[in-house]
Amino acid sequence: MNYWVLALTFLSVNLDFFFMLIFLLKKYRVSQVMVGYLLGNLILLVASFFIGKTLALFLPEWLLGVLGILPIYLAFRDDDDDDNDQTDRSPILNVLLTYLSVCAGCNLSIFLPVLVGETMLHFVMTLGFIGVLTILVVLVIKLIADVPVVTRVMTAHGEKLMKVCYVLIGLYVFWDSGLISHLIALF
Repeated sequence: MNYWVLALTFLSVNLDFFFMLIFLLKKYRVSQVMVGYLLGNLILLVASFFIGKTLALFLPEWLLGVLGILPIYLAFRDDDDDDNDQTDRSPILNVLLTYLSVCAGCNLSIFLPVLVGETMLHFVMTLGFIGVLTILVVLVIKLIADVPVVTRVMTAHGEKLMKVCYVLIGLYVFWDSGLISHLIALF
């Protein structure tokens, strides 16, 4: 597994949620936000992996490279995320459900093609890597949440940066799956 691609995928998929984390960290304790966010990431990664493995049973890997179109599509789709936060639930459950409602579609679409060719051992290593990134992101966002320049840059350029990352991930999936080399061999 390419950990740079994993890190880029994680950051780009969660970039829009980083704004939500700022608000959630102002509302709940760091540990509550961290647990809810970590659970959400792990649930979506496990779902992506097993959906990908199911598809791989029926389709060759190079054909699964077509799934790279999903992150590229998401880069060009205009999408308004809603915060479905309800205060009558536990803070951890609120963070988890907020994350799932905001990020489930993107995470499944982006991580499915990235994880489709991974072995179970590499997937477990991926879970650990993403788990560590999740914890680090919460801690870093807690530290920089009140820095005005960070807020201005994310507001001005966050969406564009996320879209560029999605396109790069889609192109990587095309290449890594063997789809491009298979298509070139046809000509």
